[in-house]
Amino acid sequence: MTQQYIITKTSPYTGRSNSSRPLTVAEAVEYYSYTLECGASYEHERGNKKINRNPKNIDSLIKNLNNAASNSAANGCGDYFNAEAA
Repeated sequence: MTQQYIITKTSPYTGRSNSSRPLTVAEAVEYYSYTLECGASYEHERGNKKINRNPKNIDSLIKNLNNAASNSAANGCGDYFNAEAA
């Protein structure tokens, strides 16, 4: 059986958090594909990070989600994503 993770997105300003249902890494990549695509569209701008749209493990997915949120944010400080095993 494959490992499933619950991914939590926390807003740094309000402290609110939203959690996903338990997802495998492949399901999470598909679920958060829009966030990854948006972050990748801004990676050419100065100071932004490169985004891997198809990460293979949960650590890489979380790092890319955080970078994508920062790339897309107007002030450079996006939402924070965390993962825990379910």
